[in-house]
Amino acid sequence: MATWPPSASSPPVASESWRHRFSCFWPPTEGAEDIATELRVNDRIRVPQVRVVGSDGEQIGIIDTQKALDMALDQDLDLVEVAGQADPPVCRIMDYGKYKYEQDQRQKEARKKQSLIVVKEMKMRPKIDPHDYATKKGHVVRFLRLGAKVKVTIMFRGREMAHQDLGRKILDRLATELDDISKIDAYPKVDGRNMTMVLSPHKDAVTAKPAYQPKHKGPRPEEEVEAEVATAEGESAEGASKPKPPKITRAEGG
Repeated sequence: MATWPPSASSPPVASESWRHRFSCFWPPTEGAEDIATELRVNDRIRVPQVRVVGSDGEQIGIIDTQKALDMALDQDLDLVEVAGQADPPVCRIMDYGKYKYEQDQRQKEARKKQSLIVVKEMKMRPKIDPHDYATKKGHVVRFLRLGAKVKVTIMFRGREMAHQDLGRKILDRLATELDDISKIDAYPKVDGRNMTMVLSPHKDAVTAKPAYQPKHKGPRPEEEVEAEVATAEGESAEGASKPKPPKITRAEGG
């Protein structure tokens, strides 16, 4: 058993890193060290030799890293490591700024093509009034027409939990009435004191949003300008014809 403090005759113990001491809690992930967070460029490439691909795609071969940097500098370009897992790493001579710009543009275009799924929620009670049911049904139809999914929730309170069939009838009725514009995405199920169902719209039921019409930016027609001038002159003449009320000061009015 080791004693503390250690005696002068005992050999020194090498200090262990925190990562080694807690390795049982965070086991290393296979291949995690090979994944680079970002590309290494120019002076950040530390290996002695690299396999170089020219700016035009020509295979130059394996050369010293410093020589590859000089080649990129002569062409006013950058040396970018594109495959750091290879042996030796593969580098390409390119304009790194232009490459990053084009990559950002591709990501923006991809985000524009992605469809954002919106889920709306409509809550009801098992003893809902017919007028309230019609109003909430209208909201559900509006959400479905806009392309959103709708989560319909029946909320039970107290002894209403013993009559869950009432909530199921409401959900079945709603799904049947909206069968022409929606389909059941998640069938009714009990979640605590609630019963939920999810409806998703048919593709042909989604109405397109009205296109935005920008304001007129060209030269304004002479008729509109003349009409505004005439209106302004009429208002000024009407204001001048009206007598102004006498101004009462504090001394005169008491």
